[in-house]
Amino acid sequence: MLDAVLADIRACRVCAPDLPHDPRPVVRVGVDTRLLICGQAPGRLVHETGLPFNDPSGNRLRDWMGIDRETFYGRPEIGVAAMAFCFPGTNPKGGDYPPPPRCAALWRPRLLESLPKVELTLLVGSYAQAWALGARAKASMTDTVAAWRDYGPDVLPLPHPSWRNTGWLKRNPWFEDEVAPYLRRRVAGILDS
Repeated sequence: MLDAVLADIRACRVCAPDLPHDPRPVVRVGVDTRLLICGQAPGRLVHETGLPFNDPSGNRLRDWMGIDRETFYGRPEIGVAAMAFCFPGTNPKGGDYPPPPRCAALWRPRLLESLPKVELTLLVGSYAQAWALGARAKASMTDTVAAWRDYGPDVLPLPHPSWRNTGWLKRNPWFEDEVAPYLRRRVAGILDS
């Protein structure tokens, strides 16, 4: 079942008319995925390489998780499936465009149903949090991440690890003091068992 879903995702061209480039769906999950990272959408570097979180954001995320690059890409327990699988393009005003909602609506239910071993889903950024948590999400990403204990043990909301959130991290030191150590323990527990 998972192989069929992944083949369909990788062949998807639904958003082609709206993208400034050819679609290149990026998703990295397998039958052994136990830790699912749900980001927003691939960035330009990820689009070019086909490797999720293959950018400075990925370096920061791996640091939060307490793992190295080899572990991140080499362990079958770790999967990545963003809200949108294709790079949405760069906004001339700065940053990337948001993930188109139709991608999540089209693929996420079927994909998640095919991943029965997932124990922990990291909701990286406000788009992932809004989709997955619905009415349970707080008024802002900060409020949602601050309420991280309310969503466990199977879900953990995180800020996006982009350099754009460096100021947020400085204003919210509780994230590095409380959430990141919890995340490291959970990741270690999943990888060690």
